[in-house]
Amino acid sequence: MKVQNRLAKHIDTAGIMASYDKACKQVLANKIILAWIIKYSTKEYSDYSVFEIAENFIDGEPQISKETVHRDEVPESIEGANNEDSSIKEGVVRFDIKFKAIIPETDNRADMIINVEAQNDFYPGYPIIKRGIYYASRMISSQYETIFTNSHYEKLKKVRSIWICTRPPKKRQNTISRYNLTKEEVFGHFEENMDDYDLISVSIICLNDNKNDSSDKLIQMLSTLLSKTINTEDKKKRLSEEFNIPMTKELEGGVRSMCNLSQGVYDDGFNDGYDSGIEESTINSIKNLIENTDWDIDKCMDILKISNDKREKYKDIILNESVMV
Repeated sequence: MKVQNRLAKHIDTAGIMASYDKACKQVLANKIILAWIIKYSTKEYSDYSVFEIAENFIDGEPQISKETVHRDEVPESIEGANNEDSSIKEGVVRFDIKFKAIIPETDNRADMIINVEAQNDFYPGYPIIKRGIYYASRMISSQYETIFTNSHYEKLKKVRSIWICTRPPKKRQNTISRYNLTKEEVFGHFEENMDDYDLISVSIICLNDNKNDSSDKLIQMLSTLLSKTINTEDKKKRLSEEFNIPMTKELEGGVRSMCNLSQGVYDDGFNDGYDSGIEESTINSIKNLIENTDWDIDKCMDILKISNDKREKYKDIILNESVMV
């Protein structure tokens, strides 16, 4: 009976987390929130106010996890702003949020395609940056037969993939990293139009446990917005007063849903969908082996048969604890 009750609780929590993720995407897709994100993580918009970006440069309505037909079967126009880039051979890649943006001081209507992803697990079994590069690359390749045909590569639009990591390890907290395609002079020098190669950029935003510990405005705002410990009214007040974010009916409803759903997870005794007791026990076993043998941390995890998707996470926790001591 205990096993059945525990299984039922896991199922209930999984449902709550799925609803929370949906509410989170709805909130992040708000134009003012997206304007905050691209202002502080994308160089093209850094000189403009959040309200200018939301009003003038986000083109159309952002799309959230919207399923479309297979690209290989029915070519689609970018005007549809597909949220699912699909290929019969490659399978399906789903984007959390995908939208078009106008680059300031240009005449084109849709110069850039931007993807925003919220990532809870920093150690999903692969480096987040590689997934970000893959997503950006898919946004480039999917422009064939939607943005351009034949050999008209001059029509390629810039793509930006932005990843918000809500639970990064301590060493990565309070950081924003950007990875760009750049030119390197190997021999000689030749002036070239940067717009011809500055096509791909991936940004990784790692939030803080405590938004007050950060001096970066974007990290402060996102850490407040996505906090699972701040109640609805305090969160609305902080977003409005500290970050000048208008509490529209839609945004207020999304914030309330996120707060209510996150409270449901905590009430069930779970933290982000995993059993912290089991994890703590495993980490203690690794530390005990290290203390009582001459084995390094990797060998200890080999002995305990720790899965690859957990190794980096456990290693980071143990090494950070050692530094703190």
